[in-house]
Amino acid sequence: MQRLFLLIAALGLLVSETSDAAPIASTEPPSLVASVRIEGNLDFCGEPVPVGEREVRERYEKELLLTLWDRPQVILWLKRSSRYLPYIEEVLQKEGMPGDLRYVAVAESALRAHAGSSKGAMGYWQFMRSTGRKYGLTVNDRIDERRSLKASTRAAVRYFKDLYGLFGSWTLAAAAYNMGEDGLMAEILEQGTDDFYRLYLPLETQRFIFRILSVKLILSAPEKYGFELTDQDFYPPFEFEEVRVECLHETPIRIIALAAGTHFKAVKDLNPEIRGHHLPPGTHTLLVPKGASAGFQERYTRCMESYLSAKKDSVYLVKQGDNLSAIAERYGVPLLSLIIWNRLDVRRPIHPGQKLVIHQEGPQKDDEEEQD
Repeated sequence: MQRLFLLIAALGLLVSETSDAAPIASTEPPSLVASVRIEGNLDFCGEPVPVGEREVRERYEKELLLTLWDRPQVILWLKRSSRYLPYIEEVLQKEGMPGDLRYVAVAESALRAHAGSSKGAMGYWQFMRSTGRKYGLTVNDRIDERRSLKASTRAAVRYFKDLYGLFGSWTLAAAAYNMGEDGLMAEILEQGTDDFYRLYLPLETQRFIFRILSVKLILSAPEKYGFELTDQDFYPPFEFEEVRVECLHETPIRIIALAAGTHFKAVKDLNPEIRGHHLPPGTHTLLVPKGASAGFQERYTRCMESYLSAKKDSVYLVKQGDNLSAIAERYGVPLLSLIIWNRLDVRRPIHPGQKLVIHQEGPQKDDEEEQD
């Protein structure tokens, strides 16, 4: 064994001495101590952060250090920033809102459509169901616009406008965004101050502003913190076009994909607000890959006609002792398809009298339990 180790070491030395390849550069990140040193003034949406106060500076340093420690996450922030932030910046500028609010989305969701919290918040801006609906978002088991960048950003802008109107401060507006306006107002009245940096708030909210500030500092000057990305490192923006889809029936997303000349995943990625595998009846504005809108309506009509002519639906009435696996096997369909078609929750058992839709192509079975 010792001889083997010596041989491997010798071969390694030989390769290193004879190879013409350039050595791999190793770039060490800057000192963490140096990274948190404050240069000049710090502000959020133009409102000064009193980092000269020892307690405030300690809170700022803690959050920035914790953020810098998770370097893979910061790299993903940076890579995603070129895909999502330009749209958010455009909306904020159009509405006359401070540009720093774009960092709230990064702090809340890391710019992920499907980011969710244990409390039920969801999407780029982490809306709760009730708040999302209050600000015009459709949130149900079929469509969840909290996951739509365009819809949720517009809703977030409206919410921030209301919060600023209520508190007269963007810092307090961001705090209220995190903990709720009623809770923040109650604390302001009880503690007798509306200075965020002197309010004792839930610990998550106390950290929230400093997390946003950390995002702002790093994304504004990534090289200072050891993140040197080239243009090729950033994720390119999605290229898409809008189409209007009239669904007279529940429509499989694969039909939309066929009409757009793409695949199921592309449609879902561009429209993360769609839950499941089907669009409900109604009118929908969808994003499709760039170039797919030309002739889309004609292709969609043909695809739907072909789908409906080939599709034969059976309705099975569940009997005592039935289970999904046995029903799926009986009709020769995958169990997962049966679950998808009927939007079943696998945690809930089926019950006698329940109707299950079974999609089949070609002639239907002549079965007394199939009903029109």
